[in-house]
Amino acid sequence: MPLPATSASPDLVGPIVEGGADPATDPAWAESGASSRAEYARWAGHLCGVTCLRRALGPGAPSLFELRDGAIEYGAYTQDAEGVIRGLIYAPFAQYAREVHGLDATVHRHLSSREILGLLDGGRTVLASVHHGIRRPDLPPPRKGGHLVLLTARTADGTGVHFHSPSGITAGTRAAELPLPGLPCPRPAGRAAPPTGPLPAAPYRPPGQVVGKTPSAGRAGSSHTRRLSRAAV
Repeated sequence: MPLPATSASPDLVGPIVEGGADPATDPAWAESGASSRAEYARWAGHLCGVTCLRRALGPGAPSLFELRDGAIEYGAYTQDAEGVIRGLIYAPFAQYAREVHGLDATVHRHLSSREILGLLDGGRTVLASVHHGIRRPDLPPPRKGGHLVLLTARTADGTGVHFHSPSGITAGTRAAELPLPGLPCPRPAGRAAPPTGPLPAAPYRPPGQVVGKTPSAGRAGSSHTRRLSRAAV
């Protein structure tokens, strides 16, 4: 599955987020599921979280704006009287991911580097709040927060993470790796490192079917359960 981006045309992410191009000029806007160019443009800067969710769901996942609609229904996005969009709001978003998409989503107010690696080693993916400057991972971020990325695995040397950034301006910054502060951190004895490639693709289960369970019997299949966490890093 190609890595989802916040723009329907991935090659336009850079011109839009750094060059000031109008998102409404994206010729592929309808592929996002938006009802109009205007709606697509209005929401263009607010969908990094649902883009990460779409990546976590894998092939067959709903469109970007279908996921946005579900997030709105759960209160993960709000709009004030002037139409200003607020969000993503993490607690209702995690509830949406659990109840509609069968992900074992948990909100963490803060996770250390070691805790993040522990979650990744345990088979979880981490939806992390970072600064949008991560689209240039070679430069230090000026501050924290404001953008969401999906951490998928520990790097081969054990001291960093592979991540997917929906607003990466190139293919190499949409899927990249980054060291974590406070490391190196040795892996626990007897535990194998997780794969260091992209997040494994898994078929999307429609709403009402919990991932990792057989719908008819309700028996858990923990080896296939996909889990999503949120960290403030």
